[in-house]
Amino acid sequence: MSRSIVRQSKFRHVFGQAVKAEQGYDDIRVSKVTWDSSFCAVNPKFLAVIIESSGGGAFLVLPLSKSGRVDKNYPLVIGHSGPVLDIDWCPHDDNILASCSEDCTAMVWQIPDHALTRPLSDPVVVLEGHSKRVGIVTWHPTARNILLTAGSDNLIIVWNVGTGEPLLSMDDHPDLIYSISWNRNGSLFCTTCKDRRLRVCDPRKREVVATNFEEPIALLELDTSNGVLLPYYDADANMVYLCGKGDSSIRYFEITEEPPYVHYLSTFSSKEPQRGMGFMPKRGVDVSKCEIARLYKLLDKKCEPITMTVPRKSDLFQDDLYPDTAGPEPAMEAEEWLDGRDEDPILVSMRDGYVPPKSRELKVAKKNVLDSRPTTRRSMSTLETNSLPPQLLERLLEEIQNLKATVLSQEKRICDLENKLSQYTNGTA
Repeated sequence: MSRSIVRQSKFRHVFGQAVKAEQGYDDIRVSKVTWDSSFCAVNPKFLAVIIESSGGGAFLVLPLSKSGRVDKNYPLVIGHSGPVLDIDWCPHDDNILASCSEDCTAMVWQIPDHALTRPLSDPVVVLEGHSKRVGIVTWHPTARNILLTAGSDNLIIVWNVGTGEPLLSMDDHPDLIYSISWNRNGSLFCTTCKDRRLRVCDPRKREVVATNFEEPIALLELDTSNGVLLPYYDADANMVYLCGKGDSSIRYFEITEEPPYVHYLSTFSSKEPQRGMGFMPKRGVDVSKCEIARLYKLLDKKCEPITMTVPRKSDLFQDDLYPDTAGPEPAMEAEEWLDGRDEDPILVSMRDGYVPPKSRELKVAKKNVLDSRPTTRRSMSTLETNSLPPQLLERLLEEIQNLKATVLSQEKRICDLENKLSQYTNGTA
C-alpha cells in the first residue's frame, strides 16, 4: 500500500477573507485612466487611491481608521495638471508619498497625521526631468530619499529627494517600460519592457547586467485573460500573490529552494473584478489574528480590504509566522548608496505589533540658484550640463533654438511694420 507524501508547509492552509462591509471604504471614484498601475498604495497609517478628477490629476488619502462611506467633499491631494498614473509610499516615513503624472512630473508629498481638512496642493518637491508622461515611481528599499521614476520617454531617472536633484539616468530601453522593482538591498533593479525583455540593471554603473534568462524555473498558465497581473512578493514568508486587473481572484503561491520551486497554495475569489490592488507592508498586519498579509482591492466605487490568515488555536505570538521584518528606519543615506555602499533593510520584531511613529518633516535642501548665477550672460554651451539627463538636455537645447527662431522672426516683422509706418508718415507709401 503506497502513501503519497504531502509537502510540509505552515502556509498550506492560508485563507483569504474580505472584511465586513462597514470596514471597507465606499463612494470612491477610482481612476479610469488606461494605465497598468495598481492605482492604490497603502501603509500602516494611510490608504491612497488615484481617483477620477476634472481639470488635472488627484488622489485620495485616508487614515486607515476612516472606513465607511467617504464624503464626496473630502479634501483631495491635487497639484498635477494631468491624470496621476502611479503612487508609492516611502518605506522610511509613513507620511511621505510620491506621485507621477501625464504632466511629465513626479511630486513628493508630506501627508499630515490627521485627516485632511482642506485640499493639499503644495508638494514638498517637484521632480522635472522627463519629456513625456511619467508612469512609474518607486522608492529605494534601504537608502533614505532615493526615488526612481520612469516615463514614456523610455528614460529612467534616480533622484535624491532630499535635494530635489537627479543623481543618474539610464536610457537603455528601446521601448515603453512596463514595471520596475528593486531587489532587497537596492543594489539592482529589474524592469519589464514592451519589447518583451526582462532586464536586470545596475543603476550606479548605468548598465544592464542581464537580459532575458534562458529558461524559467517554473511555468504555469493561469487563465486566458489578457488582463495585467499585479504580483506582490512577501520576502518574509516566501509567498507571491498574483492579482489580475479585471479578474475577480487572487492566487497565491509559496516559493522554495527545492524543485519544483513554485507551489500553488490556493485562490481567493469574489464576485466583482478588481480595478487595482494595494499591498500592506508586513509591519502593518495584525499579528494577534495570525494575519500574514492584507490586500486592498479596488472596485469601481469602493476599496475592500482582504485579510490572509493562517489558522492557529493559540493566542500567543507565532514566532514561525513572523520573522523580523523590514522596519521604517533607512539603512544608509543617499550619498552612501551613490558611493557604492549596499545595506540590507534594518529589521524589527513583530512580537508586540507595530506602532507607526509620528510624522517627521521632510526637509529638501535645494541648492540656491542665486549663489551660482553668473555675473555675465553665458551661452548654453558653457553651462554645467553633466548632471542633466541627456534627453532633458536635448529638449532644452531644442526649445532654446525654437525660441531664438521665434524672436528673430518677430524682430523682422517689427522692422517691416516700422518701415511701412515710416512710409505712410512721409507720404511715400
